[in-house]
Parts: sequence; structure tokens; C-alpha cells
Amino acid sequence: MAALNPEAGKSDDKKTRPPVIRKITRSFIKPRHSGTWKIAYADFVTAMMAFFLLMWLIGTNSETRLRGVAEYFRTPLSVAFAGGKDMSDRSSILDAGINKPIEGNAQLKKSEATDSHLIDLNDGKRQAIRSEMARLQALKRRLDQEIDTNADLRKFKDQFQIDITSDGLRIQIIDKQNRPMFDRGSANLQPYTIDILHEFGSTLNGVPNMIGITGHTDATPYQGSARNYSNWELSLDRANAARRALIDGGMQGNKIIRVVGLSSSALLDSSNPFSPQNRRISIIVMNAQAEESARMDGARLESE
Repeated sequence: MAALNPEAGKSDDKKTRPPVIRKITRSFIKPRHSGTWKIAYADFVTAMMAFFLLMWLIGTNSETRLRGVAEYFRTPLSVAFAGGKDMSDRSSILDAGINKPIEGNAQLKKSEATDSHLIDLNDGKRQAIRSEMARLQALKRRLDQEIDTNADLRKFKDQFQIDITSDGLRIQIIDKQNRPMFDRGSANLQPYTIDILHEFGSTLNGVPNMIGITGHTDATPYQGSARNYSNWELSLDRANAARRALIDGGMQGNKIIRVVGLSSSALLDSSNPFSPQNRRISIIVMNAQAEESARMDGARLESE
């Protein structure tokens, strides 16, 4: 009977057959990085560099120039109407609708209420420098003329060197082999040197510039008997003797702002350190920049 039942064998097979577990594994593909982060990072670095450059420009410009830049961004058409390269440089009398004057780098309203003109500070500074240079050039011509017309000075013309330097007008009175300005190894002026300095003192007193005096020696060591005395002290004493002679000639004492002795550290004839030309007195008619530098040096020495 069992052989006649086909279903009987199937049930037994199902009970004894082990279960089959199928595992399905799926492979994931890692996404590729496109490198767009590098572009974003480069943009960030560029923006930071531009920011620090902007901060540097703001820090190095004056307040008035920054005000001019700010005014440009408030009314950008004003430059087009008024002319000029920027807010501080107008070439037109039109105010381009601005109700008040621009306090740019080079323009400020005059303090007087009755004067409504704008002045250019940069142009004013340049004009002051040009005027000062013209005044020094005129003084040089005047001194050259006085030397040519004055018989006493004309005899010593070859001992004068007058030129324009970065500090102002320089007048150098130079020793000659057989015509020294001072007694040998001394700060005592020769009589003709006193006469020369008297002439220069009365002339230089008429200019508004301050005066500096520098003494120089050659490289020959000091031969005197004084202890702890060298060419440094000698050059300073000679510069101070020249100061006294200038004042005796009519120069006001408060016009002299600096008296210096440089020994042989600034040779006129560097090819021959022992040349008589290196023994000289330099009188500097200072320009405004040199005068300001001398005042700052004096203030710094006082504070130390």
C-alpha cells in the first residue's frame, strides 16, 4: 500500500533535506571626488588675500584720502561732472550736486568763513618746495655775486664751494696749503677767516631758513699736547668758533640750530685723506626737511 502512495516519500524528503540559505551580496561603487573643493578653497584664499590687501591699503592711506574714496562711492558721478582724476583733483567749478566741499586728500575748506575756495594741500606742498628751492637758488646767485664784487672775498674765491644738496644750500670754506683758516692744531680763526664769516653772517641773517655748521679735519692725527683731545674735539671747536664769528657778523644766534664736528669721517677729497681740502667749515642753509630732522634729533636727545 505504501508503494502505491507517491506523496508519502516526498514528505519524508522535505523533513530530512537541509535548508538552503541564499545570500545576495551587492557591490557598491565608491563615488569619485570631482575636485571641486580645490576650486572653492582657491576662491577662499583669493578672497582672504584681497581682504588683507584692502586692510593694508586702508591702513597706509590718510584719513582725508579715505574720506575722498568714501565720497566717491556715495556719489560716483561727481568725478565725471567735476573733472579730474579723483575726488581730490577737480578741474571744473561744478559741484556735481554736492552740498558741501569734499575733504579729500588734497582739499580742505579754508578756515575763514568768508573764503569759499578749495585749496589743494598736495599742490601747496609742492609749491612750497618749489618756492624754497627758488629762494635757495636766488641766495646762491646772491652769494656768488657778492664774492665777485667784494674785493676782500674775491681773493678767497678759490676756497669757496657753494652748492645745493638734499639738506639745502651748502657753503664750504676750505683750507688751502698756504692759507689755512685756523691756526695749526687750534680753533683760533685767522683774521681773514673772521672777515669772511662776518660777510656771510650778515647775508645769511636775511633768509628765514635755519643754519647748521659742521667742522671737518683731514686724517692727520691731532698733534697737540692736550690729553683726551683728538680731531673730533678739534673739528667741533672749529665749528663753534665759526658760529661765534657768524653771530659777530650780524647773524641772530637763534638761527643756528645745529653745530657738529665730524673729524675726518666725511672727506671732501677721499683719494687723499691728508689733503688740505678736507680741512673745512660747512655752513648749511637748511631746507624745511633738514630743519625738521634737526629738531627731531634735538627732541630725541632731550628725552633720553
